[in-house]
Amino acid sequence: MNYSHEVERMCPVAKGPHHGPAPIPEEGNWVKAYQISDISGLSHGIGWCAPQQGACKLTLNVKNGVIEEALVETLGCSGMTHSAAMAGEILPGKTLLEALNTDLVCDAINVAMREIFKQLAYGRTQTAFSEGGLPIGAGLEDLGKGLRSQVGTIFSTGLKGVRYLELAEGYILSVALDEDNEAIGYKFVKVGKMLEDIRHGMDPNQAYEKNIGTYGRYENAAKYIDPREE
Repeated sequence: MNYSHEVERMCPVAKGPHHGPAPIPEEGNWVKAYQISDISGLSHGIGWCAPQQGACKLTLNVKNGVIEEALVETLGCSGMTHSAAMAGEILPGKTLLEALNTDLVCDAINVAMREIFKQLAYGRTQTAFSEGGLPIGAGLEDLGKGLRSQVGTIFSTGLKGVRYLELAEGYILSVALDEDNEAIGYKFVKVGKMLEDIRHGMDPNQAYEKNIGTYGRYENAAKYIDPREE
């Protein structure tokens, strides 16, 4: 260790008690984290790229400093989607520190990794007070039935108003309007569940009809429009 001349000339002053780091909540325990292996938890991080064209939601399940499960969800950029495929292969098995210093190809995924690192390092996780945390595979529960990310896509203009294209329930087939041309509901198809039924052998037309639903005062509309065509 090299010290400057000024430091070498200083007289020593005794250090008081060493309390260590403040404890953080981790999976139902209070932990003083001294090293990466002291970190456990499940959390989420949101990232964006430099031109802010796309965004990434990253979910990691970390046990004893090692990433055991990763869920990468991307939006708005086709290149990011391919980068996410690579990140999904890269992340599991790495320590948090390794992952933080790994090029995850896409700016948005790198930023999401940075943000989730802060969540985990400060104990602000979804499982902070859950004894034993969540099992590996819990990230899939965020996707729900059909294992498809929840996506909201809405387009609107001042001249023609709003168009609901996809919401939490699924792909929007038609929007219901009242007498004043205000949206009062919509009809949707649950894409993930429909494809799941088709994969399990159901006739595609039957699967389509089975997974159609409505929301709001759809049945009481004065008019219905196709949000993509009208």
